[in-house]
Amino acid sequence: MPLVTSKAMFERAYKEGYAIGAFNVNNMEIVQGITEAAKEENAPLILQVSAGARKYAKHVYLMKLVEAALEDTGLPICLHLDHGPDFETCKSCIDGGFTSVMIDGSSHSFEDNIALTKQVVEYAHARGVVVEGELGQLAGVEDDVNVESHSYTDPGQVQEFVEKTGVDSLAIAIGTSHGAFKFKPGQKPQLRFDILEDVSRRLPGFPIVLHGASSVIPEFVAAINKYGGQMPDAIGIPEDMLREAAKSSVCKINIDSDLRLAMTAAVREHFATHPADFDPRQYLTPARTAIKEMVRRKIVNVLGCSGKA
Repeated sequence: MPLVTSKAMFERAYKEGYAIGAFNVNNMEIVQGITEAAKEENAPLILQVSAGARKYAKHVYLMKLVEAALEDTGLPICLHLDHGPDFETCKSCIDGGFTSVMIDGSSHSFEDNIALTKQVVEYAHARGVVVEGELGQLAGVEDDVNVESHSYTDPGQVQEFVEKTGVDSLAIAIGTSHGAFKFKPGQKPQLRFDILEDVSRRLPGFPIVLHGASSVIPEFVAAINKYGGQMPDAIGIPEDMLREAAKSSVCKINIDSDLRLAMTAAVREHFATHPADFDPRQYLTPARTAIKEMVRRKIVNVLGCSGKA
């Protein structure tokens, strides 16, 4: 099966009230863990690559890994650029075989965001590629994205933005955050469902995206600290809130930090119990398994897309 766009995925997800997981990939074990879980759950899948991942692993290597996943699983997989910073990066991914790109113009003025997003949409649509735009900014750090505080999406801008740009989906800011350290001690995680409902009313049938939606699963943080880590208490987005969002107009939920935490916890535990081990296959095998089980948990308990491939 060739790579697909997210268009048909989102249409069905919106209609049936579930979301597709968009999981960030950086190497072979991460790709394998994600796709093995999706195959066993017969779930549709978005594999996404950040600009930082392309620098780390190189575009060609990531493409070949995704091609192998397609051949191995037979699943419908969309390959997506996460947080494309400029037209040139988006163009490179479109020309290089991606089926979906995000252009992140959220740091620009509303007018400049529209202009940049429209430029990417016109280039992408002419080549059969779909585009995700963004309004509002999430606090936190993810690769080259570093924002100090939230800038919630203004529902009054969404219709004009979508109409003028022609984007296929829209990432909005309703309280999720990039990275593992989403909230300060004493803060209570809360998604602004009032904003989501207002956006959904103004854009009926239109797919909405949530970035920064890792839950920072406590057992992973505990395992990292148990085996020599120094991570402070980290609070992510509660999974019940994400389940509620997935039942509405949210058709794509991005997950990255939970992948990193699962992998790191497994590697640290392995070295704590096998300190003399120096074979990467020995410590990356449990890391891959940890990713697989975490992704399965998300598919079943959060996204609701099991059996929807």
